[in-house]
Amino acid sequence: MLEYLRIRNLALIEDMELEFEPGMNALTGETGAGKSFILKALGFLLGDKLSADMVRAGAERAQVEALFTLEDEDIVLRRELLAETGRSRLYINDELRSQDSLRDLRPRLVAHTSQHAQQKLLQPAVQARLLESGLEQPELLLKRDALLSRLTETAAQRKALLERQAGLAEKRELLEMQQQEIDKVAPEDGEEERLEEVRAQARSLESVRENYEQALSLLHGDDSEGLLDLLGNFEKVLTRMAKEDESLKPDADAVTALRQQLSHLGGRLRRPPQMEDMHDMDQVEERLFALAQLKRKLHRTLPEILSLRDEITENLSFLDVCALDLARLGREEEALILDLSTLVEKIIPIRRKAALALASALEEELRQLGFSEQVQVIPHFEKQEIWPGVMDERGRILWAPNPGQPPQPLDKIASGGELSRFLLALASVRQDGENAIFIFDEVDAGVGGLTLNKLAEKLYALAASRQMLLITHWPQLAARARKHFQISKTVRDNATFTFCRPLDKQARHAELARMAGGGAQGEAVAHSLEI
Repeated sequence: MLEYLRIRNLALIEDMELEFEPGMNALTGETGAGKSFILKALGFLLGDKLSADMVRAGAERAQVEALFTLEDEDIVLRRELLAETGRSRLYINDELRSQDSLRDLRPRLVAHTSQHAQQKLLQPAVQARLLESGLEQPELLLKRDALLSRLTETAAQRKALLERQAGLAEKRELLEMQQQEIDKVAPEDGEEERLEEVRAQARSLESVRENYEQALSLLHGDDSEGLLDLLGNFEKVLTRMAKEDESLKPDADAVTALRQQLSHLGGRLRRPPQMEDMHDMDQVEERLFALAQLKRKLHRTLPEILSLRDEITENLSFLDVCALDLARLGREEEALILDLSTLVEKIIPIRRKAALALASALEEELRQLGFSEQVQVIPHFEKQEIWPGVMDERGRILWAPNPGQPPQPLDKIASGGELSRFLLALASVRQDGENAIFIFDEVDAGVGGLTLNKLAEKLYALAASRQMLLITHWPQLAARARKHFQISKTVRDNATFTFCRPLDKQARHAELARMAGGGAQGEAVAHSLEI
């Protein structure tokens, strides 16, 4: 039940509060007064989209909030529309929520029955769902949809496998050739970098050895005397000189010490540094050359070649086992098709039974709404292939509103007024959303005379068990309302405002008289309706 609705800064509405009663609540007013804005506000609150230009001029945001009561549970909804960005925010019980939160909640709150719903009723898909709505075992439909979903998924997997198989089969020879080239060299991860480092170390060590050899050559000489020989001769001469000149004794000792030090150095120079891990450099160079050739052949870096090796292995393995996977999926698909066929055969008679029951109930309701006693609602089923080799039935509503008239599709012959009453009849017989408020937006369009009175009686009877929000231009309908609101529009300070006020007994009488045409005739009609 909808207990309270507040709308602020939406279109022509500045600030409007409505408190509803159980049963029928009527909204009336002149054409263009703004009744549709109230429904737009309620639709926006329940998930419909509104553009930013619906925010009242000069306001930063529009806001709609409502209090619903469902089985002793209070639900407060609030939604805001920002003028600057056009974005909206939804709050459920003061908690910020996503729009998806309304998907399951909306059908429990509102059953929106309007001209838009009439147009949906003309859609064959909607009619087909209606004819399935009273199924005794609704879980069968869920199982059918689940099987179709699994079949679709299985078929997609098979298709993907076949496409991949076809693409790889054409490249198999190339893949195997590339695999042979890679296996022949058998590169390892990081191998090239390690070998390059070994080669760099070897080249650096070779330079060091050359320096050691050059130093030894200078010390000992090759074809002539070396530094040690020259220094030894110099030492001898200087020692003789020091015997005659004591001042040269320190210099002679220094030369002797230098010769001894250089002699020790020569011993060390005969032991040049060695690599910690000895490598055969010929093998290193051969391996680097093989890796370089492989990179040139495959036009890839070594890391790319390693990735290619894994990819080739995976692709060739896929080709080897693909036939098994395809066979497995084929068996799964066959089993699913068999299950689906069996299930559809079970659904068809149950669906037909449910459709006939719905049609019978609709016929009874339509008779109460002024249609002929011979009115017929006929479920019509046509074969439909829902999967290759699996035939189901798709329902469509045919009807014959007048005696002697051949049944024709509902969407081909129904007038606006007939659709309004058909929709009301449908709302009366369907049991889903039993606590949801019915919203009838000009369900009386195209209806008049005695039929209008029958429509009023049906709405009144429906309102005895369901809360109803009714927008109407007919006093015969508004007079049945438990609570009556008048929507009006006024201009103040060059700005237009839409107002809504609940009517007391006197104001209600005046509104009914206006709706009946005003004057003495309107007064008479208003009095007759109030009796």
